[in-house]
Amino acid sequence: MRNDVNRQLLIEQRVTNEAKSPLVAYLLLFLLWGFGVHRMYLGRWASGIFMLILWGLGLLTAWILVGWIPLALVSVWVVIDIFLIPGMIQDDNAVNRQRMMAETAR
Repeated sequence: MRNDVNRQLLIEQRVTNEAKSPLVAYLLLFLLWGFGVHRMYLGRWASGIFMLILWGLGLLTAWILVGWIPLALVSVWVVIDIFLIPGMIQDDNAVNRQRMMAETAR
């Protein structure tokens, strides 16, 4: 019984140590806005790169007014991400916890 409690405490400590920082995620979001760096930091590489491409295309074509559409889409996406960041961090922690439990069960 005590061994299980110690193992669980060790896993929780490792999950806490490896957790992504919400402060860093929000700083990246607000300082770099549409570049998608906050998503890449949180491990969502594909959507982060897609956001970066959309933002870049929007910036390159804004002078002909077509670029305002992707810039608006990415801006709405970023505003939504403000509310999604805590959930992304919780999901990442849950995945790390499951991985560590599977590793220690062997």
